[in-house]
Amino acid sequence: MLNDLTWPRRLAAAACVGVPLVLLVAGWGPLTAGHPAHLVLLGVAAVGGVALALWRRTPSWLVVVFAVVLLAPLLYLQPFRATQPGDGATVLRPDGPARAGLVFHPGARVDHRAYLPLLRRVAEQGYLVVVVKEPLNIALLSGDTAALRAEHPEVPVWAVGGHSLGGVAAARDVLADPSVRGLVLWASYPVDDLSGRDGLEAWSIHGEQDGFTTPRDIADSRSLLPADTRFEQVPGAVHAFFGDYGDQPGDGVPTVSRDEAQDEIVAHTTAALAETSRSVSAIRNN
Repeated sequence: MLNDLTWPRRLAAAACVGVPLVLLVAGWGPLTAGHPAHLVLLGVAAVGGVALALWRRTPSWLVVVFAVVLLAPLLYLQPFRATQPGDGATVLRPDGPARAGLVFHPGARVDHRAYLPLLRRVAEQGYLVVVVKEPLNIALLSGDTAALRAEHPEVPVWAVGGHSLGGVAAARDVLADPSVRGLVLWASYPVDDLSGRDGLEAWSIHGEQDGFTTPRDIADSRSLLPADTRFEQVPGAVHAFFGDYGDQPGDGVPTVSRDEAQDEIVAHTTAALAETSRSVSAIRNN
């Protein structure tokens, strides 16, 4: 049957098998540790491309178009690999009772394990942290996180947070669920208007040299957040310093070390969670 195929169909079929295979090998760590949707998509691309090529009624040009349209997003979605992968934990627990909880959405196309070194340090300060495994590493595809929070009824109060696109998803959680009392944005800003959200402790932590979420972006989005939102700029930090996944093409040029920047990011994050815990305690005591 293969001998009956034209060379464009052969090339398209080979690409539909070869490209997913190369991407799987190259991204084995983050792909196998992350949400299974990515592995499923790679399999669908391989099987679907070959099946379409072998179906003789399909015009050769359509087979080629199908291969290009399907494979281009796969190349784009290949995740940034964590530089300190460690384990693939998604729940980070404090040594004692949790003072508050944080559901954290990773940035787009970033291995969720890239955030574990920073978030473990947050958990060590008395906070339970749940890291979301996003479908295809795109936070907006994950849906509401209420079910994740419900798995930990011992947590007295919850905040949500995220890096970059993950922060947009976190703001969406806040908008959907008034029981969430804290919002922690890492190099991010909301697209929905949260300015009228009462009882929300919101913190925006961003880098001075960020090439993606620039200081101007943060300033322009202030009106979408409550008036008492805390804005903390990390001097010299860039977008990729909010995780451990190496450099990110198109980012700014840092003027501080990654370690120094991450010390500040962790400190601001724990301060945000402490404020969330204190504000709820004050309301209950009154």
